[in-house]
Amino acid sequence: MLLGTWNLENLYRPGGPSGPKDKATYETKLASLAAVITELDPGLLGVQEVGDPAALDDLAGLLDGEWHTATSAHPDGRGIRVGFLSRTEPRLVADTNAFPPKLRPVQSDDSGAEEPTAGRGFLAVEVTSATGPLTVAVAHLKSKLLTYPGGRFFPHDEGERARYGAYALYRRAAEAATLRALADELLAGEGRTRDVAVLGDMNDEVPAATTQILLGPPGSEIGTPGYDRDDQGDAVRLWDVAPLIPADQRYSRINSGRRELIDHILLSHHLVHRVTAAGTGLPGEGTLRLPSVGPDPAERREAPGSDHAPVWVRVE
Repeated sequence: MLLGTWNLENLYRPGGPSGPKDKATYETKLASLAAVITELDPGLLGVQEVGDPAALDDLAGLLDGEWHTATSAHPDGRGIRVGFLSRTEPRLVADTNAFPPKLRPVQSDDSGAEEPTAGRGFLAVEVTSATGPLTVAVAHLKSKLLTYPGGRFFPHDEGERARYGAYALYRRAAEAATLRALADELLAGEGRTRDVAVLGDMNDEVPAATTQILLGPPGSEIGTPGYDRDDQGDAVRLWDVAPLIPADQRYSRINSGRRELIDHILLSHHLVHRVTAAGTGLPGEGTLRLPSVGPDPAERREAPGSDHAPVWVRVE
């Protein structure tokens, strides 16, 4: 099966404050997204930036065959949340935004306000695959694109930029720790025999500290001598499939002209060793055709398609 993740970028029905201006713009976006999903042909696709659960149902309705949707009950302040498109009926395993025990609230702005939970919920489902049950969690961590008081996207000065960059990092790190706690529950110390995936828009690249939190015990990464050697960490470790993606396609977004891989798929020991291919965009597509985004996300509110490329793995 093909397992993927894709940030759908502002998937709202028309009429709301964050949605497209009219039905025609909305239908153009849906058609663009549906064309990609149809060609990608995933068995299960984790999605992000679902503004309206009904909009995800609209998208599913444009796809051939029977599709099922699931969305988190924990959206952020803009109403966006994570979800799934699935060929088979997904069974809800978890839907949470609660920090794990001992992790305290983190500062989020100059006023001293604190965030006691993740900004967007983490949703985990179980589906039946040809090889047995597959448990997958989807996430969307705090963005590196900064918002300042009053809804500004640009700071008054560099001190403000630095502070709000730190606040965003505090939140993303806390959310990564929360997602790792959920992964621990899903793995249950049985990663050698259990098919578990954690995927989504992590809003940072492979070497970033927040991304590394998700891996669990260090060592045994793909491409290292320890990858094919069993050790005690395999039971609880996750593997980022990024090294399996062809080097010229190893990005999922272009930020101010810079290619970034900020969307990730992490797999348990039992699952990662059955990967036959990994990529971004569409299989065989070659160079990705992505727009370059800047610091103001509102600039693309009416744009069709998405500013992210899907990331996928094929598992035997």
